[in-house]
Amino acid sequence: MAGKSARSLGRRETLAGFFFVSPMLIGVFVLVLLPIAATLVLSFADWNFVAGWNGIRWVGFDNFRKLFEDTAFLRSVRNNLLFLLTVPVYMLISMVLAIVIDRYVYMKDYFKVAYFMPYISNIVAVAVVWQVLFQPSYGPVNEMLKAIGFANPPKWFADPHYALFTLMGISVWLSIGFNLIIYIAGLQSIPKDLYEAAAIDGANGWTQFRRITMPMLSPTSFFLLVTGIISTFKVFDLIAVTTQGGPIGSTSMMVWYLYDQAFVNLKVGYASSVAAVLFLFVMMITFGQWGAQKKWVNY
Repeated sequence: MAGKSARSLGRRETLAGFFFVSPMLIGVFVLVLLPIAATLVLSFADWNFVAGWNGIRWVGFDNFRKLFEDTAFLRSVRNNLLFLLTVPVYMLISMVLAIVIDRYVYMKDYFKVAYFMPYISNIVAVAVVWQVLFQPSYGPVNEMLKAIGFANPPKWFADPHYALFTLMGISVWLSIGFNLIIYIAGLQSIPKDLYEAAAIDGANGWTQFRRITMPMLSPTSFFLLVTGIISTFKVFDLIAVTTQGGPIGSTSMMVWYLYDQAFVNLKVGYASSVAAVLFLFVMMITFGQWGAQKKWVNY
């Protein structure tokens, strides 16, 4: 009888557990897993959703074959890979600022808030402000450049040679605050005894940074590297407000190209194949980072 009661109690506890987590499980299934499965299935179809379900035409791997012959898609992939360079740049700047603020600056809380504000600001408002700053004809940036002797300053968002780098600069500015806070938290978790022992042994500041700070911050850097690279493949709102993928596709990236194909050209099947390739890219890069982290991350 005791065994039966224990099994019955265990079943009730299991059912109660499933009952409490069921809203989350249903949400994940409906909003995440189901759309992923639908995207993978539709990537093998040619479908305009305006035509309804009867308009689905299965084309096999034709979408993927066309995708890798599509110069606009290949340009968006190249732009995305170039945009990845922002991640090490803002990580380095954030680490240096975190060390300076944590060790040498008074009013630390003020600087934390000041640097974190761009990250939590509305991206549309931020993008509009930068558009005004980089306005080619009368923007403050170009007016300042003209004042110090530049006769023909860059056109920034209006120039295909500068537009992507302008977006990359804005992305760096936006991302520094979040990375700074995470790095400061990582620095404060490093035992002070390590630095005291190193100082007694005669280690200078650079040696302490190379032998203590960098290894102890490596898990933090790994976390920021993975999340940062994933976020570069999701850049959409900044492009939507500033350039809409232009001029002549110079700032189009994979998510923007996906949106353009799905909701402007109404090629849902083709856009789904873009989403499948994007998912594959992110997965490959993430797994690659997990494999490489064994060689440089110290836990």
